[in-house]
Amino acid sequence: MNGAVLAHVALVVRDYDEAIAWYCERLGFTLVADDHQPEQGKRWVLVAPPGGGGTSLLLARAATQEQEALVGRQAGGRVFLFLHTDDFRRDFETLKARGVRFVRPPAEQPYGIVAVFEDLYGNLWDLVEPSLPPR
Repeated sequence: MNGAVLAHVALVVRDYDEAIAWYCERLGFTLVADDHQPEQGKRWVLVAPPGGGGTSLLLARAATQEQEALVGRQAGGRVFLFLHTDDFRRDFETLKARGVRFVRPPAEQPYGIVAVFEDLYGNLWDLVEPSLPPR
């Protein structure tokens, strides 16, 4: 698969509009697409961090009770998503000021500075300033 890139990661959400608001207002993501697909009864909603290099989150509204039960638990309580930054302190303070709840404080690790926060559904994220350039 030469030249393949990871384009989107699907994240099961309870409601499109509340998820768009949280990711755009709290994390500062950009709304990339919000297209209604009436024939399927859903929307194609993409959000991405500014300067994210092309990878985005596909906000997928839970359509069944089984999917609803997985909202906020897609990774079984483990850190699910990793948000890299070039200035940890700036972004950590900005996210805290916007009401993002950090569940583990900043820590120096061999791979960089990291703190764990949760999104509006309880999914865990790492905010990371890598100590080495990404591969």
